Amino acid sequence: MAEEFEVVGRKFVDYYYHLFDNDRAKLSSLYQPNSMLTFEGEKILGDINISCKLNQLPFDQCKHVISTVDSQPSSTGAIVVLVSGSIQLPCEEHPLRFSQMFHLVPVAQGNFVVQNDIFRLNYS
Repeated sequence: MAEEFEVVGRKFVDYYYHLFDNDRAKLSSLYQPNSMLTFEGEKILGDINISCKLNQLPFDQCKHVISTVDSQPSSTGAIVVLVSGSIQLPCEEHPLRFSQMFHLVPVAQGNFVVQNDIFRLNYS
């Protein structure tokens, strides 16, 4: 049986990318005022700023295909999750490869939020 942190990591990833692909505005609920997103080298601090960044991306629709999800327990019940996969954008003929790392921290019984998030497109 999978370790609990692996189950939580996978469920979070499934939920996150479902929201990203279908209702991006709701992603703000997964971040807090002290959360940080590094998006292609740009550092964005806070749930409001992160939400603005994600909702102002130059595409409305996309489809993530997840290849790998690796989760590890971290301090004080936190979980580090590394994701790789591809993202299909309507304006692109071929999918773009991406990797993303989440540092999830517990906030309530069974609930986690993103403390840190690093996103990188792989152009090669």
